[in-house]
Amino acid sequence: MSGVGGDRPVAVVTGAARGIGLACARWFLAHGHRVALLDRDGATLEAAVAAIDRPHDAVAVRCDVSDEAQVEAAARAVDARFGRVDALVNNAGVAVFEHIQKTTFAQWRDVMATNLDGVFLCTQVFGSRMQARGRGAVVNVASISGLRASTMRVAYGTSKAAVIHLTKQQAVELSHYGVRVNAIAPGPVDTEMAKLVHTAAIRADYHDAIPLARYGGMDEMASVVGFLCSDAAAYVNGQVIAVDGGFDAAGVGLPTLRRDLGAAG
Repeated sequence: MSGVGGDRPVAVVTGAARGIGLACARWFLAHGHRVALLDRDGATLEAAVAAIDRPHDAVAVRCDVSDEAQVEAAARAVDARFGRVDALVNNAGVAVFEHIQKTTFAQWRDVMATNLDGVFLCTQVFGSRMQARGRGAVVNVASISGLRASTMRVAYGTSKAAVIHLTKQQAVELSHYGVRVNAIAPGPVDTEMAKLVHTAAIRADYHDAIPLARYGGMDEMASVVGFLCSDAAAYVNGQVIAVDGGFDAAGVGLPTLRRDLGAAG
């Protein structure tokens, strides 16, 4: 174990090569943590950690979270480097956006393996380290698609709905050992992927449907994750926080009426 900063907390973030995961890693580093960044895209992960340029505080660990052996190996690598785990962010995820009748079983299984099995495996393996210390926090990154159904999200939405229930199950059982488990359910987030695949029409639709009338930022997701891992959230357990600008709260909305309300204001 490295002797540098050995008394400082350690966060493990999966799917950390880009997007929300990388934003979470940067949040932890800014708040005094050391961080293990996990991702199966080794080249992008190494580049991200190099850009962070905190060699004593940030380590890249290549890991496919759907593979039990790789998760075990990643945990051993974190043990060797930092000697402790205080927080786990299960952010790694994949998506297939396809009609329910056109989604293949192979696509279904790939989504479930990463989005659901990965959360199960990582929480078991890294959670055992927290359990041994008698304290820790886990945040699972679900999705607004796990709270409300939408088109072309049969695999993705179902996997995230399962993550939400798994979060509650984990919270009930792991709290006996001092480990809290919560989830966030991001709404549309301005990631690089969203910028590539969301057309102007889709963005306009989301703006109409979200009371705050905008996409969320990656740093906004990370700040909620960080709060849930912090002592400030010491009595928050088994909860799912929709970080979505009010998207879920609004339910079915009529854009015309909202525009009329804006004009009247």
